[in-house]
Amino acid sequence: MSEPYYRTQAWRRLRAACLKRDPVCTVAGCTRRSVVADHITPRSKGGADSLSNLRGLCIQHHNMRRQGNEPWLKGCDASGKPNDPTHWWNSK
Repeated sequence: MSEPYYRTQAWRRLRAACLKRDPVCTVAGCTRRSVVADHITPRSKGGADSLSNLRGLCIQHHNMRRQGNEPWLKGCDASGKPNDPTHWWNSK
């Protein structure tokens, strides 16, 4: 019987690279430490096991996503950017 993917060295390396790239939760406005390498497009829906399909999330935002709620703050678009064009984040 083969080893589950999330216990492989390949996954551990990919997870470590994601958390190194995203040390802080990637949800706009969140300042908590990233502890989960989350698939943007889930594996169950054809998402790739690649760094470009991963984002670092804190445990709270990861749990929100697991319960079916995308962890975007109120007033933000799907990318997490504020809808208000005058918001200071939009000037970055």
